[in-house]
Amino acid sequence: MKYNRINVLGLGNILFGDEGFGVEAIRAFEKEDTYPEMVQFVDGGTQGLYLLDYIESSDAVMVFDALIPLDFESRVYVYHKDELPAFIHRKMSSHQMGLSELLGIAQLHGRMPEKFVLIGIPPRSLDLGSGLSGEARELLDEALAEGRVILQGWLGE
Repeated sequence: MKYNRINVLGLGNILFGDEGFGVEAIRAFEKEDTYPEMVQFVDGGTQGLYLLDYIESSDAVMVFDALIPLDFESRVYVYHKDELPAFIHRKMSSHQMGLSELLGIAQLHGRMPEKFVLIGIPPRSLDLGSGLSGEARELLDEALAEGRVILQGWLGE
């Protein structure tokens, strides 16, 4: 299948430490290579339902976020469309409920993208104004590598 539109979304609040992981990830991802015009990088911040069109209008969506529960092992987690875990429905921050709602609405509308992947880490520091923790920075490169492999696969299909 040839995809006409691929959106790479970064979710989070950069003011609260590792909560900004998704935004930092897409900023780094976008800078490192030139991708075809069909690939759009979106700093979704904490916009919640305002991001619905970025999901419903796409053939494939990749989301970076720090939404893995704190008690999970500190590593990069990758979930594809049919593997999305129940915990994304737990409210851990202002935008996560938005992600759950976005996916639910897209499914109700019958406009869920063909491909969807969530790449995330468990946040370790949510301190105001602290930037990413050392642990999150170390996982950033691995998360980007996972994203590159998936995106290249989508582009090659």
